[in-house]
Parts: sequence; structure tokens; C-alpha cells
Amino acid sequence: MFVDFSSRPPSLQFDGPATHLANYRRVYEGTEREAAVSKDVDPLADYLATYARLDARHVVLKARDLTSTFGVKIANEDVAAFCRAHGERYIGFAGVDPHKGDAAAAEFETAVRELGLRGLNVQGFEHKLCIDDPLLFALYAKCVELDVPVNIHCGTNFSTHTAMSYGHPAALDRVMMALPDLRVCASPPGWPWVQELLAVAWRHPNVWIGTLAVRPKLLATAHSGYEPLLQYGRTVLKKRMIFGSAFPMMPVDKALAEFDALPMPDAVREDWRGGNALDFLGR
Repeated sequence: MFVDFSSRPPSLQFDGPATHLANYRRVYEGTEREAAVSKDVDPLADYLATYARLDARHVVLKARDLTSTFGVKIANEDVAAFCRAHGERYIGFAGVDPHKGDAAAAEFETAVRELGLRGLNVQGFEHKLCIDDPLLFALYAKCVELDVPVNIHCGTNFSTHTAMSYGHPAALDRVMMALPDLRVCASPPGWPWVQELLAVAWRHPNVWIGTLAVRPKLLATAHSGYEPLLQYGRTVLKKRMIFGSAFPMMPVDKALAEFDALPMPDAVREDWRGGNALDFLGR
């Protein structure tokens, strides 16, 4: 059993060309090529079969609305429809455009109450907002009101159309001081500010860390910058680390195999694989 906290089905692509992510294709070219299927294979059927074969308990899909900044989106309605069509294995997080103010908070509430989505996805670098920007606080407060978690992009990004500083974890510390009941998964896991993110999670018991969009083997690779995640994730933060493949940025099978090869006790591995995600999701 495992939970994949980050995955995007081939049928849930951005509406419109996501040109702001072009540099991601360069950075992840190798692993994205490995995740691609041959032309004679139905990509959606292969996607669904992969998670069935690997016995995924849940797969988290995330909407994104970047209308005000980059003019593209993955709609809440489309994510909700996918989850309804393919069963309880799939859980959707809403994405709204915080630049729309009160309308964004209302849209998020509708996504939870009427569409059945289970959380909020905030990709601050794509909104050109820091984690603690005032535009985001109304959405965070709505998460607390609705008792649903939020995924917050934390760490650098590889888009050359927006600043890497939007993902600095120090801003997350300020959010948690103001809203200690907010349940946050910070993902990806903070690089190059990994130790700062670990400090934030150690300070705040409602902060989890998602290791998605990172090859798991790097957590055990000397001088990668990711090694502290393994050190703290096996000890004081062992209940607050969450696995994610970030498919199609890397193959699900390969991400799981590299994760399973990491040196950690079996009980801790099971928590990272799924137990911690279930706690975070309230499942």
C-alpha cells in the first residue's frame, strides 16, 4: 500500500500552452522520457493500470488556476470529474486564482462543498506570490474553516518566468504562527533551503513535508543537499514525511523503487509510503 501525493493523469493537462514551464522540460527531460509510454499504448489506460498494479491506496491530483499570471489552468471541475469517474483511489485538491480575491475563496468553498475536492493546492511561484502573501491568507483561513489541508509549493522552481524566492520556507513559518490549525504539506521539500524547511516542520506540528519532484535516491546521496530529509525523516519528523512521484515528471515505478532502497526502518518506510499521508488527508 502507498499514497502518491502528486500525480497528473494524461487526461488532465493545462488548458492552453504552459510556456512558463518550458525550463522544467529541460530539467526533467530524462525522467519524463522514462515515464512516457509508447505510441501504441493508451496513456490513460496505462496510467490507471499502473496504480492498480502497484496497489495505490490514494493518488492525489491537483487543480491549478493561473489565469491572472500565465493564462492557463487545470480546472477544479475536471479534477473532480476524473475522481468521480475512476473511484475512491483518486483524491482531488482544488486550485483557485488568489488574485481574484473574495471570488477565489468562494470558488474554493464550492470546490470542496459541491465538487467534493479534499484540499487546496497553492503553487505560489505560478501566482507570483510568496507563501505568506496577504492574498493567500483568506484561502488558508478557508481551509481551517472547512477542515481541509493545503499543499504549498516550497523551495526553488525551475521556471525562468518567475522568481525562485517565492518558495522560501521562512514565509511558511509566518503563516503557521498566524494559523496554527492549518494543515500544510510543503512540497517539494524545500531545496536549496531544506534545513530551513525542516526547522519549520519541527516548530509546527501541523506541517508535513512532501518529497515529490525529487529523485528519492538523492536523499541518500552525499552533497546533494537533500540528505537532512533522510536524517530528520527517520527520527524527529518520521511521522511527517510524505511520498509523491510527481508523475509524469518521473515514472511511478522508478520513484517507488528508489524510495524503497533508502536506508530506513520498515515501520518508518510504511509511514512515509502512506501512513503519514493518510493522517494529513484525514483519511
